[in-house]
Parts: sequence; structure tokens; C-alpha cells
Amino acid sequence: MNKKTIEALQVLSISLIWVLFTGIAVWIVSLLRESLRLHDAPDASVGISIIAIPVFFTLASILTYVFIGLRKGRKEESEP
Repeated sequence: MNKKTIEALQVLSISLIWVLFTGIAVWIVSLLRESLRLHDAPDASVGISIIAIPVFFTLASILTYVFIGLRKGRKEESEP
């Protein structure tokens, strides 16, 4: 694979992990709001959100940090 394809796949990967994280966070918050609206016990939703949101945020941040570090650390290859 050439360099541009790899960079495009890295940017796509970072974008997709943040879209996934945002979608999961919005979904969990909507579950909490719905359980409060229905006067239901939000125990399971709160428990899941306390664990899931920080875990997904941490994973997305680590992947972003790694990809940015790889791009900064990569030296430009001289073409013949």
C-alpha cells in the first residue's frame, strides 16, 4: 500500500471510532433520560453508563494519540 492510502485509512479509523463513541454515549444518555421520563429505576442504565462512557472515551483517546504519534514520528521518505 502506498503512503496516502495508509494515511487515509488512519484518518478513517480515527473518525469512525469517534463516531462510534459519540453514538454510544448519546444512546446511553437517551436511555437514562427515557428511564427518568417513565419513572423507572435507572439502576442498570446508570451502572452501564458509569463504566461504558469512560471506557470508550479512553479507548478513542488512546487510538487518536497513537495515530497522531505515528504520523508525527514518521520521517518523510526520500523518493529516488
